[in-house]
Formats: sequence, structure tokens, C-alpha cells
Amino acid sequence: MHQVAIIGSGPAGYTAAIYAARANLVPVLFTGKEAGGQLTTTTDVENFPGFPEGIMGPELMVRFEQQATRFGTEVKQGCIVTKVEKTGSHFTLHWYDLYQDKNEQAEFKTVIIATGASARYLGLPQDKEFLTDGPNRKHGLTACATCDGAFYKNVPVAVVGGGDTACEEANFLTKFASKVYLIHRRGELRASKIMAERALKNPKIEPVWHQTLGGYFTDAKNKMEAVTLVDTRDGKQAKLDVKGVFMAIGHTPNTAFLKDTGLTFDENGYIEVENGCTTNIPGLFAAGDVRDHRYRQAITAAGMGCMAALEAEHYLTALG
Repeated sequence: MHQVAIIGSGPAGYTAAIYAARANLVPVLFTGKEAGGQLTTTTDVENFPGFPEGIMGPELMVRFEQQATRFGTEVKQGCIVTKVEKTGSHFTLHWYDLYQDKNEQAEFKTVIIATGASARYLGLPQDKEFLTDGPNRKHGLTACATCDGAFYKNVPVAVVGGGDTACEEANFLTKFASKVYLIHRRGELRASKIMAERALKNPKIEPVWHQTLGGYFTDAKNKMEAVTLVDTRDGKQAKLDVKGVFMAIGHTPNTAFLKDTGLTFDENGYIEVENGCTTNIPGLFAAGDVRDHRYRQAITAAGMGCMAALEAEHYLTALG
């Protein structure tokens, strides 16, 4: 019987592991298929406190892991949790080990869910070239204006989407970009009236109606230089010069494996919490983007990881 299981290896998961390990709870952290979460697809991270010169996303996550293991966290690399069962007063976790190609299970007194959320992209064949880490990775496609907007000073960029998030991202990017094209597949925004008006009245934002993206163009340095626009009415194509593309078509919380646990979710599939990081199931906690559809920042996720670990410790203490 283990004390704490942590599912997820982003800032929320590893911060929870650091706090739980320092409390001598010997947490077991399951990294999932892609260790490190969304930060592994980010290049320079310049808004995480303590790194005035910035730090590469993958390097930051390596440091998170090193700090967690230093205090005694057991990290299960390549282990994908497939099911969480409440068994009496504890939980049974089932997982698949990619490296050993086998299914395993174990029992835990508490579980912290920190599986994050995945940004939605258009599913174009070229998406992988921008989102997969490696020496040949291309740059200029992202889903977080707050994270990456400052890298696009005085150049044109595009935001894809038509909801509140797209309008908010577009307005934010006008602080940096010379021009922001707001690309939407319909002829009017589906955002709330106030958000739509705010975006359309901004002189630096130009709406591009009835269009979607058909592909990307990069320069010799693998940086975005243009996109292909595809008219959603007649399929005609055109080229638009932009240095960055920001997807704002939503996120999908990584909660599919939890559907039979009895957890309460909101209408978009995010885990609902009652107090702090406490869910409706005693002993089960949620931290980071898997329960937060508003902020979606590494620092807020880390803060929630801390909260979840402290709440798990208090829960275990109450159990005696």
C-alpha cells in the first residue's frame, strides 16, 4: 500500500511530488506517454520565476524531475494510467508500462490527478513538425499567447478561432505584434458580444472571415513565414504572410480514463473541485490544467500541485 499516487508529469504533477516527497510520503509519479507535459513543446520560457534569462521548456521539466527525485519520488517513466478504482478506503491504479509492454496495478491511499489538458490543433499533417521536439523542429505554431506572445514583437501574426479565447488572445497579442489576423471559419464571431466588439474595434486586429488553414510555410531557419488560407465556402486558396500562428480553438482536458470513477466534471470535461484541490471523492485531488480552463500557466499549475500535495498530506493525517 503506497501513500500517494501522482498521475501526470507537468508542473502540477512534479510540484505535488516535491511537496509530498518532502513530507516523507514517498509518492509514485506516473509520467504518461509524454513526460513533461505541454512545456516540452515550448521553446523559451521567460515568465517562470527564478529564471531571469529564460529557460527552455524541456530543460525546465528536467529540473522539476530532478528536484522531485532528489527528495525520494519514484518516477515511473512511460507508464500510462488507464483506470482509477475506489476500493474501500483506498484506490487501485491500473497502468500500462510502455517500456516493459505489460499491464500492472497497485494500491494507494490518495491520488493526485495532474494530467493536464491538450490544446486543440487543426490536425494538419504539418502540425507534428512544429509540436514534436528535436533538431529539425519548426517554430511559429503555438496555443498560448500569454506564453509566447512576447517573441513576436513588430511582426504580423494570426489567431485561429472565433470564441472568447480567440478574441482575448488576439487583443493580448496587439501589445507585441504589428498586426493580428483573426481567422475564423464563419462570417461572424461566436464570442460573447463584449469580447467580439473589443476585438473588432481594435485597429491592429483584422478579421479574416470564412477561412481556415490549409498549411504552413517556413523559411530556411525553420521559422514560420506564411500560411495557406482555404475559403470554407468554395475551397479557394490564398497565401497570408505571418510570423506566428496562435491556435485558439479550445483545449481538451485529459480525463477520458477517469469517466467511471464517479468524479464530477463540468460541461467541458474539466474536473470540478470543491475546496482547494479537493474533488467530490475523498482522497482524490486534482491540480493544474486538468481542472483549470482559465489560467493554464505553468506557475498556476505548480501552485495547485503544491495545494494538492498539502491537502493529501492533511487527508492522510486525518486517516491516522
